[in-house]
Amino acid sequence: MENNIQKINLEDYIQTGEGGTALTYNHKNGKTLAKLFTPGWAADTAAREFRINQVVYEIGLPTPQPIRLITDGTRFGAEYELISPKRSFTRIISQEPEQLVPLSERFARLARQIHQTPADTQRLPDMKVIVGSWIDKFEKLPTDFKERFHRFLDFVPSTPTCLHGDLHIGNIITDGQRNLWIDVGDFAYGVPQWDLCMMYYSANLMSSERIENLFHVDSPTMRAHWNAFAPVYYGTQDKDVLEAEVRKLYPFIATKIAFLVAKLRDGKGAISEPMLQMFDKFLPQAAC
Repeated sequence: MENNIQKINLEDYIQTGEGGTALTYNHKNGKTLAKLFTPGWAADTAAREFRINQVVYEIGLPTPQPIRLITDGTRFGAEYELISPKRSFTRIISQEPEQLVPLSERFARLARQIHQTPADTQRLPDMKVIVGSWIDKFEKLPTDFKERFHRFLDFVPSTPTCLHGDLHIGNIITDGQRNLWIDVGDFAYGVPQWDLCMMYYSANLMSSERIENLFHVDSPTMRAHWNAFAPVYYGTQDKDVLEAEVRKLYPFIATKIAFLVAKLRDGKGAISEPMLQMFDKFLPQAAC
């Protein structure tokens, strides 16, 4: 793997962004963007994310072109096509509120495009397998809840269609001509509910403070986004049908949150009583 990593000179780049696990830099030539993980992240992590980006690009879904694996001598990452000028859909909505409905409806059509795209199951992971393995590693999760999660997972099919893995309206950008998916490192395959569950959760169940921290819009905006998104995505205005689709998301919400908590804390984090209560409410009591 080391032979495939090319060393860059950071003097050729300008830092443009900072996230929880990586920094981004624009090349001075205006054509590429470098993403370098913070020190301590293994080269394997960067390589895995880069390979997933390559698969998504090669499938034909719109995403910035992955170019090469890189290092600055200490950190590892990858270089991608630079999209400029660009704005995320959330940035546009925050600046131009009148765009909320048309952009939410466009986002629904783009999400359906992902979920109707056949996945390369030899190169993309099975979301159900990933989720189940992290639930097993969740040390503080009571055994009876682990059993309930696995009973639910036993009835979830491994549908060979694409999933974004972190589907939300901040993870799509536009340069005015193209709409492109970003942060595709968690791309996988499976049933669409794995994507839709967290969309619903973040729009309707997440705290206002967390919504503003993550998406830079307020809670009413996120609820309005879901209410514009859902009829287009599901292809109906029938409230009963839409409510039935939402109910299908509940066990996926509980399972995806358990997975994310375990993954973010490497299986060792504490679990709160309110979270257990939510799991109890949303998970089936018996086999599906």
